[in-house]
Amino acid sequence: MPNGSQRPLELILARNLLSNLATPALLTNDAGDIVFYNTAAGEFLGRPFEASGTVPVDEWVVDYGPLDDAGAPIPIDRHPLAQTLRSSHAGHENYTIRTLDGVHHQIAVSGVPVIGSDGYEGAMVFFWTPRGAEA
Repeated sequence: MPNGSQRPLELILARNLLSNLATPALLTNDAGDIVFYNTAAGEFLGRPFEASGTVPVDEWVVDYGPLDDAGAPIPIDRHPLAQTLRSSHAGHENYTIRTLDGVHHQIAVSGVPVIGSDGYEGAMVFFWTPRGAEA
């Protein structure tokens, strides 16, 4: 495999961890593209990762959100959590997302940056429906 297409070891190890969790979780690369999400996330979102593969951040935002109060996608550069993760800090936010069936959900989202020898490699992001926010 050519050097430019190899994934950082830290992202490979993070993917292995997330694949064994019952909590919906996804993995982003340093550009914000979704490079993996686990079975629980696929069930929640309405599509398994095997059916979507890597999803560029711009497509993800349009398909799922997060959404502002008017239901419009929030650009990635305006996501407080994305900004926190890129500064190598863990963070937590509450967002509205839309699943593939068009239903809006209030979710709690926590993220942890993945740091490698070259610095920020991406993030592990965990999400769930807070108690009392179920539809």
